[in-house]
Amino acid sequence: MTEQISAGTNAKTMTIIVTKGSLDWAYPPFILATTAAAMGVDVTLFFTFYGLELLKKKLDLQVTPLGNAAMKMPIMGMHMAMPNIINMIPGVDAGATVMMKNLIKKKGVASIEELREAAIESDVNLIACQMTLDLFEYHQSDLIDGVTLGGAATYMEKALKSDINLFI
Repeated sequence: MTEQISAGTNAKTMTIIVTKGSLDWAYPPFILATTAAAMGVDVTLFFTFYGLELLKKKLDLQVTPLGNAAMKMPIMGMHMAMPNIINMIPGVDAGATVMMKNLIKKKGVASIEELREAAIESDVNLIACQMTLDLFEYHQSDLIDGVTLGGAATYMEKALKSDINLFI
């Protein structure tokens, strides 16, 4: 049986498990979630382990070049890779973070704070993993407003009914 959908609406649902809390890993879930929400998709983001950092009131996100051999930064008109061994030098992560934040600003890319706010305004369901909160000794008061607490069962309830499930 074919379901009729009126123009401008979308009956699809999407869930994303967010496990990373670094600057470079923060963009994919928020961009996908806000884009899908703008297309009428009902979106749920489930933040667990290090992804929970993205829901904290005060963000201090860093870039993670270590182990990312594909990461090339535009420097002096070229795209230069950062060899993994260079990340052993103190301050390299901080320097890479400053470079990335400057590039984001220069190119007019929305900040994670802006994308997070857009997600809330777009009614994206933000779920913080209760087990992770307990494990890392965080409290709901450490998180931004608009976050629901839940566990694996809360996520699974959404995921089992969802058209699209992603793990980031």
